[in-house]
Amino acid sequence: MLQRTMENKQQVLSHMYKSLSSLKSVDLVGISWVLDDEDVRTMMHGSNMVKVRSQRWQKSRSLRLLEDGVTVWCESTKSSRKAKAQQTFSVTEVECVREGCQSEALRRLSGSVPENQCFTVVFRGARKSLDLLCPSEEEARHWVRGIRTLKERVANMTQKEKLDQYPLPPPPLPLPRGRADENDDGKMSYDEVKRLLQMINIDLNEQYARSLFKKADRSCDGRLDHVEIEEFCRELMRRPELDAVFRHYSGNGCVLSTAELRDFLGDQGEDASLIHAQSLIRTYELNDWAQKNQFMTQNGFTMYMLSLENDVFNPDHARVHQDMTRPLAHYFISSSHNTYLTKDQVTSASSAEPYIRALNQGCRCVELDCWDGDKGEPVIYHGHTLTSKVPFKEVIETIAQYAFKASPYPLILSLENHCTVEQQTVMARHLRTILGKRLLTKPLNDQPLKDLPSPEELRGRILVKGKKDVHHLNRLGKTSSFDTSSDDEASSRTRCVSSFSLVHSVLLAQAVSSKLSPELSELVVYCRSVPFRGFQHSTQKPPDEMSSFNENDALKHIKDTGKLFVRHNSRQLSRIYPSGQRLQSSNYDPQDMWNGGCSMVALNFQTPGEQMDLNQGRFLPNGRCGYILKPSFLCSPSSNFNPEITGGGPGHIPTQLTIRIISAQQLPKINTDKPNSIVDPQVLVEIHGVAIDKSRDKTHRIDNNGFNPRWDSTLSFQLQVPELALVRFVVEDHDHKAKNDFVGQYTLPFTSLRTGYRHVHLLKADGSSLSPSTLFIHVKVSRKGVPIKTVSERMALAKSEGKA
Repeated sequence: MLQRTMENKQQVLSHMYKSLSSLKSVDLVGISWVLDDEDVRTMMHGSNMVKVRSQRWQKSRSLRLLEDGVTVWCESTKSSRKAKAQQTFSVTEVECVREGCQSEALRRLSGSVPENQCFTVVFRGARKSLDLLCPSEEEARHWVRGIRTLKERVANMTQKEKLDQYPLPPPPLPLPRGRADENDDGKMSYDEVKRLLQMINIDLNEQYARSLFKKADRSCDGRLDHVEIEEFCRELMRRPELDAVFRHYSGNGCVLSTAELRDFLGDQGEDASLIHAQSLIRTYELNDWAQKNQFMTQNGFTMYMLSLENDVFNPDHARVHQDMTRPLAHYFISSSHNTYLTKDQVTSASSAEPYIRALNQGCRCVELDCWDGDKGEPVIYHGHTLTSKVPFKEVIETIAQYAFKASPYPLILSLENHCTVEQQTVMARHLRTILGKRLLTKPLNDQPLKDLPSPEELRGRILVKGKKDVHHLNRLGKTSSFDTSSDDEASSRTRCVSSFSLVHSVLLAQAVSSKLSPELSELVVYCRSVPFRGFQHSTQKPPDEMSSFNENDALKHIKDTGKLFVRHNSRQLSRIYPSGQRLQSSNYDPQDMWNGGCSMVALNFQTPGEQMDLNQGRFLPNGRCGYILKPSFLCSPSSNFNPEITGGGPGHIPTQLTIRIISAQQLPKINTDKPNSIVDPQVLVEIHGVAIDKSRDKTHRIDNNGFNPRWDSTLSFQLQVPELALVRFVVEDHDHKAKNDFVGQYTLPFTSLRTGYRHVHLLKADGSSLSPSTLFIHVKVSRKGVPIKTVSERMALAKSEGKA
């Protein structure tokens, strides 16, 4: 009897989880569809596999797709008290699935394991890949195809199929055995409901919680059955702030007519045409009667408001929308530093995996630190440190596979060359044979070079950045300074490493051959590394010359001679890299460098934090292709823009930005080790731009509510150079005794910010989605007291006054 009672309660508890996830209790993918697919059925049945990390570390794991059709449960077949017995991942977190031995760990086992039984699950963000060995080739194929099928299914779901789900942990097993259900009816008491809500970060006011419970308890027996649980969840999930917006525009408070919806769209600064309003009703309205009569109900309005179509980020900027025919120096180019490192630059592993992650994020300039390796094969690692080594050939093979998956525009390989002439020749051979026709080996035409070619002209091509001996002075006794210039990154790194006594090889570093292989030299086209000799005669310098600056030197140029640096960067590429003192691979503030017009602001992509948030936000528009067209005042060789003195100069467009932080939805628990811990959220809004525009403000905190906190707090900012500004939303868990914990963030350019009522879809610290956690805000932009509804209006107004 007791066992059956526990099972009944478990079913009710699971039902409540599903009800909270979807008021209609509809699985995300759809159970009927799932059961029709053989691969997915195999996944739901489950498989025993081997999780592989190395030759020595191989553990048995049981994997099974849960009934929601998106969550994979991975459990140890020999659970240990010390280790986690199980973990889960969602197919929405999967970047891709690689068949065979295509990961670093599996490649090392190639030949000792059957390749057709292996596959790798690669995740978005910083989560480690999952290397798996299946018991049979057939089972491996089922899992590979099944995960890909589910990913595609979720990506192509219509809005009607998408009911935002809360990321609920699996129900506790077993349920507490403190009290049996005397009636054996499988209902949930108030205490059980409240305990569940606390588990998922909902700590309701006692009086409010009891009133909801009493309202749902139609049987008046102090317990909720399945139907009553759904009613309780429906009331719990209600969005009064959205209801208020709906009622403001609805004449009868029940539906929005097409004309009323058009009025709302007009106030939002969107297309307020009849056709657009009708298309939104067809897309988001779930009620057949309302859709037939061209009405939008409150549920349909909520669906629309939560969709990406109503996102704070301008959807027109989610595709390539900028002019891609300008010279390369007219663009900010997404650039990575020490791309091969997985963590810090002293002891961490070097790998080809970070190249995949960077390229998949739209990075268009990756770094390769090349050194002599064994058996005549060059390797990549952070020289004179304890970082591991990865073969140069393996990295180039990886780049060849992923170079243009996220962006079709040119990829730049920044070579830090420390190799002897012999191994440089090997490098050149690998570059040519592996990259093939995609490798640019000669100029696009024979005409004298006045400006760098455009991203469009270089579409699908890979460029090598490095030293070039233009006079072929690489014969015996003639040298080219790969490592000898004082401003070179290699020299800076050597000085840093020696000063920290990590190795005693300064003399060896200085003795590395500086001769340049002619085979490698001739691969350098358009990105010729030269020492920076000052701003004299900048306009006469060849545009294919480029210099590298450490962060301190670049910042000094910006502060002391900002106008000259801007002019220099309008014709030539500048690459900025972190100081060698950043042993933990921390990052500098990239915004300062963008203010100075620097094209290639290289950051440690492996290190999450505010700086990478800004980088992700900067390159969010233009289809995330890794190229962002600079404002016009950063593209002229005669520009008078000074990033340190912007008042009244070029780019000066005084703009008032007002953001009302209304509410948040479904914020995750931060301290998962404490079941009763509930977040106390507060929201910060930061402006990152020129010095005069940098600002931040915050809301008050809300105690014990991560599910639906409401602030109704208005924050205002005055922007002088809006075209360079980034807006960053940050949610923190307030702490009286220590530093606030990070919950989520979202960063975007001011020029991609949409006005009106919008949802901000928050991201994790590693830049991956925190769905379904959102902020609900209202944005207003005005200039000289005149409201401006769209970005195009702002830019048109600026250009009409000759200031854009």
